[in-house]
Amino acid sequence: MSMNVSGLGSEPEDQPMPEGGWSEDLHLLADACVVPPQISALVQPAGVLYSDGSYCPEAALWRKFRPITTEPEHPKKIAETLPGRWLWGGVLWAHFGHFLVESSSRLWALPEVEEDIQGVLFMPKRPKVGKEVRGFHREFLSLFGTDLPIHVAAQPTRVEELVVPGQGFGLGKITVGTRKFRRTVHDRFAKDVAPEGPDKIYISRSKLGLGKGGLLGEELLETLLEAEGYEIFHPQEHSLTVQLARYKAARKVIAADGSALHLFAMVGRPDQEVAMILRRRSGANNLLVKHVESFSKCNPTVIGGLRAEWVPDALQRSSRLSFGELNHRVIGKTLKKLGFISDASNWKVLSDEERDQILADKGLGGQAGFTEVPKKRRNREA
Repeated sequence: MSMNVSGLGSEPEDQPMPEGGWSEDLHLLADACVVPPQISALVQPAGVLYSDGSYCPEAALWRKFRPITTEPEHPKKIAETLPGRWLWGGVLWAHFGHFLVESSSRLWALPEVEEDIQGVLFMPKRPKVGKEVRGFHREFLSLFGTDLPIHVAAQPTRVEELVVPGQGFGLGKITVGTRKFRRTVHDRFAKDVAPEGPDKIYISRSKLGLGKGGLLGEELLETLLEAEGYEIFHPQEHSLTVQLARYKAARKVIAADGSALHLFAMVGRPDQEVAMILRRRSGANNLLVKHVESFSKCNPTVIGGLRAEWVPDALQRSSRLSFGELNHRVIGKTLKKLGFISDASNWKVLSDEERDQILADKGLGGQAGFTEVPKKRRNREA
């Protein structure tokens, strides 16, 4: 195990990069102090301090071009002490997608350190969450082939020894992953999970609700895909192990863009055909595509089959709460052209009446709380 153990780390001057640099470094800190966040915000003062109170910037979580954890004040009181050596995991997200991408980013170091550490140490993203470790957190770590315990520092914590790996994955240029991170995923992740399931699946969001980034008209899309032999798969109803078994078995994968494809990317293969149906006009889907491309080498097709996007009135912009209104005709033509389906003749655009009824059935009659973008007279046969 090769680590920088002398003195202080050299402060990263830029975001973590997939080509290497500090994103592939290991630092060993003696008598470190972990300071969890005290406020709920995107950017939070929180992180790791050296024994002399100086900041360890390599422990920060970067998103795109900036760190979203910043240097905290030295705590007046240390509430807890952890003996032994621990691996720094970073921020522990409760949100599934952000957990997959941002809480996993330092696990590339496991092969180098796991025999010498007590467990993986995180701090919570939200102060109110405290020490909560969810089932999918533990299952995800076990899929990396380790049963090491997870500890969450919800209060300022002194650690006898802390191994701090650079951020090898995340959102931004680092979405393609460093070589070390990709190697660890390919060598270890879900290796004992056997493929099980049909060769055609649609990964759905329809049971999550429109107000959680859904697709207006997705139930009709599911009916049309079932007629083409696709299993409609709702990942949130299954364990990670079952999800991965399905993703390994499928030869044709169609999915609404979302967190499920981040998990698929961890086990995807070049021989699989993947189509992602956009649910919003957001740059987030570009990073999702980069993740699938880089890890799976299967070049997913992106289908922008939206007639409109419905954005929350409070935000007036695309967000994870927006939902898209599908243009089934465009989607059907594209899927047929690419060989995902055999017949698109029954793929029709929803009428205004059908659209309004769906909104009413979902408690959004009159589009309460959402604004259509763009809002204009629609040609329903377009």
